Amino acid sequence: MMQLYRALPILLSVGLFGCGNSTTQENASATVTENTDSFVSKLPASAPTIKVATTGTMPPFSFQDDYGNMQGIDIDSIRAIGEEQGFKVEFYKETWQDMFDSVESGSRDLAISGISYKDDRAARYGLSNSYFFNPSAVMYAKSNLNIKSLGDLKGLHVAGMDGSKQVEQVKEAGGYSELSTTVTTFLLFEDLIQGKVDAIVQDLPLLRYTAANHPEHKVVIVPYEDESNPSAQQVILMAKSNKELIGKVNEGITKLKTKGTFKEIEGRWLGSSETSDSDTNTKQLN
Repeated sequence: MMQLYRALPILLSVGLFGCGNSTTQENASATVTENTDSFVSKLPASAPTIKVATTGTMPPFSFQDDYGNMQGIDIDSIRAIGEEQGFKVEFYKETWQDMFDSVESGSRDLAISGISYKDDRAARYGLSNSYFFNPSAVMYAKSNLNIKSLGDLKGLHVAGMDGSKQVEQVKEAGGYSELSTTVTTFLLFEDLIQGKVDAIVQDLPLLRYTAANHPEHKVVIVPYEDESNPSAQQVILMAKSNKELIGKVNEGITKLKTKGTFKEIEGRWLGSSETSDSDTNTKQLN
């Protein structure tokens, strides 16, 4: 049986180391946001700095506050790794695809923004060890539905984010009546609430975060991956040839896991997955 995640009727509304899921965002020339917010590095001024590509439109992993400062699980995570390993970070807001291209070209040192492990990514890029469990999930709102797995999407209109692993998973499972894509989680949610689609698929933390921040509409969220699935593991993407940076990042991940830092960061943005509101159900999934 897979590890329990609280799934929901929940309410919802609408360079040191050198070079080496889709959004509508600014290009790679966007302004760096590091050192313009409340975060202050404890490292000396002489500490090296790496360039970090991130989407900035994927809460709770990577998004901007009202002043344009980057924040979220991934922002806190890479900052913590840098503080542990002795390097500072500069954030560059890029589109989903541009993140990958900029790392491959060497204009950015790494990319972090809800990136899941995939075999084809591992073959092409240098991927870190996992630092966050990020399973896929289905969200639905209609009371006449009872979705427990991808197999229960038969005959339904399903939507996912363009280029995401969830869209590929739905295609592999088959049986749906229609499969559409969009470029952000909020647009997926909006289509669901407006009845344009029957169910949406996305990363569980993204759906949990959206649900917690928009509590006007009752929805159900059902995760369908456990920790044994490699694609449920979130990673940091680097150039395959950048062995020094890969080693530094992995060393930092190992240290921070031991300290419980990533659990603290997760709790900061998502709350505890082991507790629930009065509106929350627990579902045991196979």
